[in-house]
Amino acid sequence: MTEMVYGALPVQDGEPVLPKWWRTVDKWSMVAVLVLFGIGLLLGMAASPPLAAKNGFAPFHYVQKQVIFGSAALCAMLLTSMMSPVLVRRLATLGFLAAFVALIGLPFFGTDFGKGAVRWYSLGFASLQPSEFLKPGFVVVAAWLMAANEEINGPPGRMWSFMLMITIVLMLAMQPDFGQASLVLFGWAVMYFVSGAPMTLIGAIIVGIYPAARFAYLNSEHFARRIDGFLDRSVDPTTQIGYATNAIQEGGLYGVGVGEGQVKWSLPDAHTDFIIAVAAEEYGLILVLVVIALFSLVVVRSFFRLMRERNPFIRLAGTGLAAMFGVQAMINMGVAVRLLPSKGMTLPFVSYGGSSLIAGGIAVGMLLAFTRTRPQGEIGDLLRGHVR
Repeated sequence: MTEMVYGALPVQDGEPVLPKWWRTVDKWSMVAVLVLFGIGLLLGMAASPPLAAKNGFAPFHYVQKQVIFGSAALCAMLLTSMMSPVLVRRLATLGFLAAFVALIGLPFFGTDFGKGAVRWYSLGFASLQPSEFLKPGFVVVAAWLMAANEEINGPPGRMWSFMLMITIVLMLAMQPDFGQASLVLFGWAVMYFVSGAPMTLIGAIIVGIYPAARFAYLNSEHFARRIDGFLDRSVDPTTQIGYATNAIQEGGLYGVGVGEGQVKWSLPDAHTDFIIAVAAEEYGLILVLVVIALFSLVVVRSFFRLMRERNPFIRLAGTGLAAMFGVQAMINMGVAVRLLPSKGMTLPFVSYGGSSLIAGGIAVGMLLAFTRTRPQGEIGDLLRGHVR
């Protein structure tokens, strides 16, 4: 318990892998992720039986699949968190290349499952969404390029990372998947800011979002429909947003009771994109605040640990992963309470979904690997030494 409160102890060279990992890993963040997954299973047992009955499956068919996907995700998280930053970088680069190729092949071999956006590969027994696996790999590759930019005679890494980001955003927008495109843009922008980018360029990117959004609105019926629905003051009670809004209002502070919620019978995405509406209706605001606190715990602790990191690559990659993790959760919950337009984005470790769970496990595993305590001084020591 002392280590969990005050931080892990510095590691002696030659220490076995498991004791070394246990001493250095951020245990609070790891526990928070495990609790989030447990809450996801609890909510899945409430939200998924109506969909299972509709599709002719056993009541807890989707919960059982979630356990399988979640077990794989947690194993991936633990194994990745034990790796060195160099090994994480190498494997993430290979994973990014594979996901990038898969993203290119989506228009030719992908499917939309009747949702109007070609984002998945159908594997028969499951589906694969390449963009979920692309995100953590992109963060690591972009951080590597930005860090290389700071080296003497290094490559123009910032420019290369910008070009890579633009390429990915355009490919995602063509699916269309504006939610994932926004996440990639945001993750890159955070890393770019932390790397010391000039504010003028960041301001230019922000200003450039408006004409890009206007172009998407005028040329994408999918995008325009969601924006119009968000801006419309009246909420159609028969839409997903209408059902979710009503469920949150009905839940109040303590909820209507376990199994007593009605939104799961009306929302086709109650177990995925709108899982927080099920939580709010059956368990009330209390559980929603617990979920928010758990996500905040992971993000804030990661940022504080990264502030002490000297290695620029580790600092940038960890910051991008933590920011993307937190913002994805914020977007999912923001959509449910109508603070943001509908995005079709899952709540990490809580929503149902194989690709989202496994990719999330890999991403958090990378984050835990980057935030492990290493035998180094505070980054402030470098600044004080420079001043002297």
